[in-house]
Amino acid sequence: MASSIDCPDRAPRAVSGAARRPSAGPVRLRTGVWLRAVVLVVLAVLTGCGAGSDTGARDDPAATGSTAREHPSATAPAAGAPGAAAGTAQGRPVTEATAVIPGLGPRTRAWIPGDTRQVVVVTGRDRNANHSVAVLYRHTGTGWEAGPVWPARNALRGWTDDHRAGDLRSPIGVYSLSDAGGLLPDPGTRLPYDRSDGFAVSGTGFEGEPLEGSFDYVVAIDYNREPGTSPLDLTRPLGADRGGGIWLHVDHDGPTQGCVSLTKQHMRDLLLALDPALHPVVVMGDAASLRE
Repeated sequence: MASSIDCPDRAPRAVSGAARRPSAGPVRLRTGVWLRAVVLVVLAVLTGCGAGSDTGARDDPAATGSTAREHPSATAPAAGAPGAAAGTAQGRPVTEATAVIPGLGPRTRAWIPGDTRQVVVVTGRDRNANHSVAVLYRHTGTGWEAGPVWPARNALRGWTDDHRAGDLRSPIGVYSLSDAGGLLPDPGTRLPYDRSDGFAVSGTGFEGEPLEGSFDYVVAIDYNREPGTSPLDLTRPLGADRGGGIWLHVDHDGPTQGCVSLTKQHMRDLLLALDPALHPVVVMGDAASLRE
């Protein structure tokens, strides 16, 4: 069946590489809702992206959810990205530090943990958009510096702050990034990395595009999942109806079922840049929601 691809729903596999360390669960969620993992058999692909985490009430630091819209301007900065920001291939910041991350309102900023020093901001133009942009920010000690602006995609129907399994919307919120994996060998990330054939996928997406290779590299978004486990782990702390399997993964040239996708090179760059010691999180949603 046509799918936007999100991670395959398979039994958890042994994690290769560095020993896994449990990390904080979802940081901020909105109205608790999660994409349900769909079993991936042969040509079938899952909804979500990986093993998700839940959303909660928007005013509640432990909750998340919201929607975005299609075709954001190719030059539009990601959630507060400083216009035509430029950076190294690995997303190292080259712009002047700012006191706060542009485009994020007081409520969204309050959801970011105090010890976080890396923030991936994924912003859509509006709630129904399935195109977005991503920027990796790093705190230098004196302020936030932005890396390059990367084109990204999200769920077919945009964003929601009340995510439910199968709603084809990406959850709005702030979530920790604890675990990675993929069909390809570890490119050298400092995150725990699960190299597994369980990330193999086939079939076609919503626009008829091939899904093969979409999970060559993934980073699990801690939405309705158990941090410290492989992205393939099917544990759903909030229940299957809240969805799950929300990942950052390789773009397949079409919208997703709930995940966020980047080009293969940008996913590799992100994996090399993320550092567990900096307590990385993803801030994701439509621009209006993130400005709150």
